This record gives sequence, structure tokens and C-alpha cells, in this order.
Amino acid sequence: MAKPPFRIKRCKHPTYKFVVRDKITGNWRRKFFTSEREAKTYVDLKTIELHNHGRDGVMFPAELRVMAHRAKDQLDPFGKTIDDAVGFYLKHLQTECGSVPVRQAVNELITNRASSGMSKLYLRDLKYRLGRFVSAVGERTIASITTKEIVKWLESLGVGAVTRNIFRRDIRTLFSFCCGRKYCIENPVAVKETLAKEPRTEVAVLSVEDTQSLLEKSSPEMLPYWAIGLFAGLRSSEIRNLQWSDVDFDDALITVRSTKTNRKRFVKMEPNLIAWLAPYREHDGFVVRPINFRRQSPQDRIAAGLLGSWPLNAMRHSFGSYWLAGFNDVNKLALEIGNSPTVIEKHYRKAVKPTEAHRYWKIMPSSDAEKKTVAFTY
Repeated sequence: MAKPPFRIKRCKHPTYKFVVRDKITGNWRRKFFTSEREAKTYVDLKTIELHNHGRDGVMFPAELRVMAHRAKDQLDPFGKTIDDAVGFYLKHLQTECGSVPVRQAVNELITNRASSGMSKLYLRDLKYRLGRFVSAVGERTIASITTKEIVKWLESLGVGAVTRNIFRRDIRTLFSFCCGRKYCIENPVAVKETLAKEPRTEVAVLSVEDTQSLLEKSSPEMLPYWAIGLFAGLRSSEIRNLQWSDVDFDDALITVRSTKTNRKRFVKMEPNLIAWLAPYREHDGFVVRPINFRRQSPQDRIAAGLLGSWPLNAMRHSFGSYWLAGFNDVNKLALEIGNSPTVIEKHYRKAVKPTEAHRYWKIMPSSDAEKKTVAFTY
């Protein structure tokens, strides 16, 4: 017959009179009691426990039992179990172990976007904004960055809501890329908390007189930039990425290629735009060279008296507003400008009067402007 797993013995001790011994764990264990009754009660409980749960159940420390009960109580309101919690945290730990420093992730993203055919202008802007993020977080891993930290960093930029959301867009792109590569479990930027509320303002446009002044006082190297923005509605990044080979004078069309994707759209050139660009018809290369833009853009606005009164997205908003008032075709404008009809109706309807639109589309170069641009070569 097998020996009982628990043995009660008398002992010589000033306080305790009985000891219970067992070798369930492989080594002898002892527990002392003041009376034989207490010792027998303990043995009965442990025998039942051994029968119900086996040796592992008897060896389970009391502190772990308390911890398990507390964890269960905390998880019950959410309908989750301890197994759920352990599985979730193990996944986090595994991801953390497989994560990479933010700097490395940014470099991988830039390489990926470059190999996907993204424009140099897009890559340059992406490097700048993500570079500021790398400088802020140091050598930490992607998986360790939290939503709270990202919000704090965005707030520390000290920029307006629109610019802040542009930074947020690029950081969100980074974390989305990292989720795909299993460097993090979820995108901490893809929550509303990180989005700044942009102020709702009425669309502001340049007056006909300001438009005329800007074009006439523009430097020859910047004139195509202003004319295309004002009379074709291209975004600044699109114009700076535009080449003269994209400007088709015969069909009166400008081919606009996305700075982020390989998609393109065609924008019709109105007669006044063709007139302003005619002296450049034989040019090639970029319509606006980067060094010219940085140096000459503010100088042109100063010459026209517009440096301190330049509305947000002035050229694009002017184009959309004057075009809709002059030609009254929402769907066609949506195709030209690359926005939805809903956005067109919301922002550009009733921004200017039809009489002003008529004057706007009659803005033509003077003979002096033509002479200035004809004499200009890159």
C-alpha cells in the first residue's frame, strides 16, 4: 500500500506541538501546528486538493492564487479572461522584441516610397517632417511609442492646425507602414485624439487687381508658377513638380501627375493662361526650378504688395472660385481641380460675383510683360 502523502508527527517546540511533512514537490516540506486537530484539518484539505488538482495544484503558491482572483475581478467587467489578457500581452512583447528603432523604420519607409516611384519633392518633404520626429524620440523602438507621446510632440511643434495635421499625416503613414511589417501592433496615430481641429474660415481669394499686379510685377522665372496656379488651379507642389513637356500648347492641356501616386489628370488651359505662358513655349525642364522658387517667390509678392495679405491657398482658391462663378459647372471643375463636387459646392460657390469672374478670365499680359518674358531664358 502506498504511503500517505502527508504525515503528522509530534515535535519538540516551545509553541508548536505537531508538524505535517510531505514530499510532493520532491523535497521534504514542513508545516507546524499548535494542536493535532489543526494538523489533521490541514491534511484533509490538502488531500482533497491533491485529489482534485494534482501535484501542480497543491504547489500553486497562495500569492499567485490571490493575483489570479484579482485579475479575474478586473477583467470580468470587460468580458475577458486571464487567458485573453496573457495572449494580448504576449503579442505585445513579441512585437516589441521584433520592433526596430524609429530611425530605421523611417529609412525603410523612404526607401520603399522611392522605389515605388514617388516624386523627389514628396520624398524631400517626407524626410523633413519624419526627420523632426526622429530627433524628438531618439533611438526608441516603433512599438514603444504611444498615442499620448505623439499628441504631446504634435502640440510642441508650435504650428497652426493645418500644418500640424500635415505632420500627423506623415507620422500616420509611418506607423501604418510599420504595422504592415509587424514592427508594431496598431497605429497609435489613427485616433481622433491626434487630429487638430482646423478652423472653419470662408474661402479668401485674390482680387482681380491683385492678380493683375502679381503677374505684371512677377520675375520672369516665377511668372509660370503664378499663372498656372491662378488660371489652372494646380497645387503648389504640383506646379513645382511640373515640367514643360507636361504643358501641351497645341491641345491646351496640362498633364498633372500626382506627387504621391502614378495617377494623373488633365487640366484645360484657358486662353489667358496660354497667353501668359506663350513666351515659354520652347522651354524645357522644370517649369519652376527649386532655387528660383525659394528666392524669388517672396520677392514677387513684396513687389505686388501682397506679402502680408496673402490668403491661405490663395491661387487655388482664386481659380476655383472664379472658375465656378464664370463657367458654372461643378462636375467639370471637380475633375479639373481634383476635388469632389461636394467640396466644390461647399468652398467655392458664391465666393465671387460673376461680373468679377468675367474680368478675371480677361486678365491678359501687357506688351511690357511679353517683352520681359521673351527676353528671359533659364
